[in-house]
Amino acid sequence: MALLPSPTYADAPRIVIWEMTRACALACQHCRAEAIPRRDHSELTTSEAFALVDAVRECGKPVFVLTGGDPLMRDDIYKIVEHAALQGLRVAVSPSATGRLTRRALEELTRAGCRRISLSIDAPNAEMHDAFRGVKGSFQRTLDAARDARELGLELQINTTLSRFNKGAIQDMAALVDMLEAKLWSLFFLVPVGRGKIDSVLDALETEEAFREIYAVAQNASFDLKTTEAPHYRRYVAQREASMPARERPKRPAPPWMQYPAIGDGKGFVFISHTGEICPSGFLPYVVGNVRTDNLLEVYREDPIMRRMRAPETFGGKCGVCEFRRICGGSRSRAYAMNGDPFAEEPSCAYVPAVLRETAGRVG
Repeated sequence: MALLPSPTYADAPRIVIWEMTRACALACQHCRAEAIPRRDHSELTTSEAFALVDAVRECGKPVFVLTGGDPLMRDDIYKIVEHAALQGLRVAVSPSATGRLTRRALEELTRAGCRRISLSIDAPNAEMHDAFRGVKGSFQRTLDAARDARELGLELQINTTLSRFNKGAIQDMAALVDMLEAKLWSLFFLVPVGRGKIDSVLDALETEEAFREIYAVAQNASFDLKTTEAPHYRRYVAQREASMPARERPKRPAPPWMQYPAIGDGKGFVFISHTGEICPSGFLPYVVGNVRTDNLLEVYREDPIMRRMRAPETFGGKCGVCEFRRICGGSRSRAYAMNGDPFAEEPSCAYVPAVLRETAGRVG
């Protein structure tokens, strides 16, 4: 896998995610936000949301993702999307599959300037998916929304949270994503925050097996495929393709996102909570500022924690000495959730860096 000149992402985030609200009608088993039925009175107001959009625009033109909870729980979402689109931002919305996700809502989002919709599907059938999401009918509602999005010209992204619950369904899920004509399948490797449980997290060997299946799917997929909170998939791909004879390496070019170091927690990526808190990621609730009082771009560039997120040579354990640290770096969110230290080594990686193998060999 050939990499383009390596960006450090020190200048500005490439992706900004705003948790518009924590209100949501679903009760998903893994919910990072631990969603609540009604909106919090301390959420950013409409005027504060407009100011946030302006602050995001100061970061250049990052992808601006509106998530939750369920962003459709906010009646001002269409005004906010329109303001962001008029600022030249590429806007994506990640709604929940509830009664609010109607064709009319998608039409309004399209008119406002939304470019992409990301919908969550965590199993290849209604029985499994609805059990995971906690509401009967959410699977079919998601399929209906996917159809409406395609007909309206919205790009469709499918998000899947991968855990021990569904690790055996990767191939079946890929077939469903293909049928839905999605542009991108994003596999979120579970981080045990919010309602996510530590015993649902894939261990290192299970993660490696998931990488193997994902790689197999990617070779003939009609859609792009990426992992979230699993940057070590890039290590897997680089390692596997380097071991292949040249004639056996994939003929199609790697997707653009695969040609650069992984964007992740605090590295080309920043998260804004419903109350304006600035964090490296929604899965890493380490507050480094608040957009109500701080300049978003300045916090991203200058905060010591954020800066260290972009310096993998300072990480602990094997991540800090791994020869793949520039394209990977491990999930800082998972390290924090499972070890209490965002700079500890990635707990779900099976790879042993060359320098540690050499040291072990000398000792032996």
